[in-house]
Amino acid sequence: MFTGAMTALITPFRDGEVDFETLDDILSFQLDNGIDAIVPVGTTGESPTLSHEEHKQVIERVVKTVAGQVPVIAGAGSNSTAEAIELTAFSKKVGADATLQVCPYYNKPTQEGFYQHFKAIAEEVDLPIVLYNIPGRFGAGMTPETIARLAAVENIVGIKEATGSLDQASEIALRCDLTIISGDDSLTLPICSIGGKGVISVVANIVPADVKAMTDLILEGDFVSARKWHSKLFTLSKNMLGLATNPIPIKAAMAMLNMASEELRLPMTPLEEGKKTTLRQTLKEYGLLS
Repeated sequence: MFTGAMTALITPFRDGEVDFETLDDILSFQLDNGIDAIVPVGTTGESPTLSHEEHKQVIERVVKTVAGQVPVIAGAGSNSTAEAIELTAFSKKVGADATLQVCPYYNKPTQEGFYQHFKAIAEEVDLPIVLYNIPGRFGAGMTPETIARLAAVENIVGIKEATGSLDQASEIALRCDLTIISGDDSLTLPICSIGGKGVISVVANIVPADVKAMTDLILEGDFVSARKWHSKLFTLSKNMLGLATNPIPIKAAMAMLNMASEELRLPMTPLEEGKKTTLRQTLKEYGLLS
């Protein structure tokens, strides 16, 4: 259902507030470049530092601006099951096509806790769910066994795999038929080689057409041609996650490209000057800056 190139959208800020005008411009850029889906208020969208009201406003604005042209997979996860249900119900009310549900963070549930958390959300709100497994953000990952159990729950349709493990993705593919989506740009091609169907991409904030060109070829089964795009995107993709914690580098890149302010919310801080030099050189080598 949700495949191809999907953008993990930033949330632009200006003077401490959500910059909705720039958000509209970013969405127009994405749609003009043929992106397959938009994923607002996830990790890249700085959801932990948005108020509940801001979080809902961003979802509603994205749904309204996109206006059905592509699916909107709204970030609605939480470490509180009740809060995740509330955000999911809101997402459905305003017309989102699905939600992205991150594994609960900080409280470190057991595997049974993960299962019951996502099952409760899926049963409470009739809206497709893409699970989001990213142990680096919450300290305990879901096992393939737990994910396979969840695949049997109605409304759970996919998983964003950001464990960095091809073995993990392979085991999921062997155990169930959930749509596997890469959560790491640099691993999109490898994950798709064992059954993945696309990527929720950070780098697509600045090069959506290139990410889509690669995923289109993957979905056509042309991995030889897709590998050329993988090679082109690789260094840019690695620097978006390797220079500093996401979304620090992508916001710095978008500022360099005059697409959005570099502004973040504490505890996130701007990219260090030395690393900006590396990022600027990467953008030049890619052909985005002269």
